Amino acid sequence: MKILVVHQYYLLPGASGGSRFNEMARLWAEAGHDVTVIAGTVNYLTGKMPERYRGRWIVQEQDGAVKVLRCHVADSYNKGYKGRTWAFVSFMLSAASAVFRIERPDVVIATSPPLTVAPVGWAAAHKFRRPVPWIFEVRDLWPESAITTGVLRANSALARCLYALEQFAYRSATRINALTPAFKEVIVQRGLAKPEKITVISNGADLDNFRPGPRDNAVRREFGWAERTVFLYAGAHGKANSLMQLIDAGERLRDRTDILIACAGDGPEREMLQAEVRIRNLQNILFCGAQPKSRMCDFVNAADAGVALLQKNPTFRTVYPNKVFDYMACERPTLLAIDGVARKLVCDEAAAGVFAEPENPDALAAAICYLADNPAIRGEMGRRGREWVHANASRTALAEQYLDVLAEVARK
Repeated sequence: MKILVVHQYYLLPGASGGSRFNEMARLWAEAGHDVTVIAGTVNYLTGKMPERYRGRWIVQEQDGAVKVLRCHVADSYNKGYKGRTWAFVSFMLSAASAVFRIERPDVVIATSPPLTVAPVGWAAAHKFRRPVPWIFEVRDLWPESAITTGVLRANSALARCLYALEQFAYRSATRINALTPAFKEVIVQRGLAKPEKITVISNGADLDNFRPGPRDNAVRREFGWAERTVFLYAGAHGKANSLMQLIDAGERLRDRTDILIACAGDGPEREMLQAEVRIRNLQNILFCGAQPKSRMCDFVNAADAGVALLQKNPTFRTVYPNKVFDYMACERPTLLAIDGVARKLVCDEAAAGVFAEPENPDALAAAICYLADNPAIRGEMGRRGREWVHANASRTALAEQYLDVLAEVARK
């Protein structure tokens, strides 16, 4: 089967960030399928573009057996609201031109955000005299999440355009894949698609790359964590992530010298957050910066617990954060400050973590102390998390489920 994926955030080689489709594409190619990806040239965490892409509209390269067409993204990605908007539009234009370089696929997947991948997915499916089926994947509810986080005004001209684009994507796609059951419920409730048109294939963990390992490893020694109990946040440092609540919790734990909060990743708010830590003279919070994907397993294993948190926002009650699957795969408990379906999965179904109310630093600090003071409970949660991921969310199993959907759609 020939599979075309349109994914602006398909990871650059060695980059940090969400690698869902890098792993899916690799597994599909290893299973004998012909996989092509239309991707962007800017790392979404750092906003940086490798020099080899500068001044070039489309660059063709290989990611193992996967063919990748890297398409121009304006380097304004991390330069505010207008800069990011232009980066999305620039990718839509360059990716649309890349469509003319592809051979006829059997099925197309366009994964959002940003919503601007939808016209590219549609164009790739309808370029040929006999259109091919296409799947619109929803990794986040746009533009709703941008509005509820305060990035976008609800009644702005751009918001209205995005709502129109959202309707186009849901109605024109052959099939919709939602990453959580809650996404599916919202889509159906809003009348954007019928339930039978929507499948749910969630995020998961690559159990080959994320597995339990020694706590005393090279990462722990490099950063001087010694015997402190380390709580690791691994992910984006943006407005939606609301990492200031970690700093506020750290201030309440100033006297707990045995506890360290480590943040691995990057994003537009990282410099501001680091400056705030310096102003408050906090010695219990460390920013490690963006790390290559190849090191993240060692980072998680060097920690004693993983942290997943977002803004207190009703939209985020519908999301599964990628990082919790990686924490569970490495047998580390999760401190979760996200309510809704993530809480149900981590704390109820998997019994692999503790919940703290989002944007409540007192609750967050209390949960940190609870886990720090109970190593036996941490161990039990970690073991249950690994068992749950192995049974329900291995990337290999999810890739096979996705292939079944692709084959069904392609046949029809």
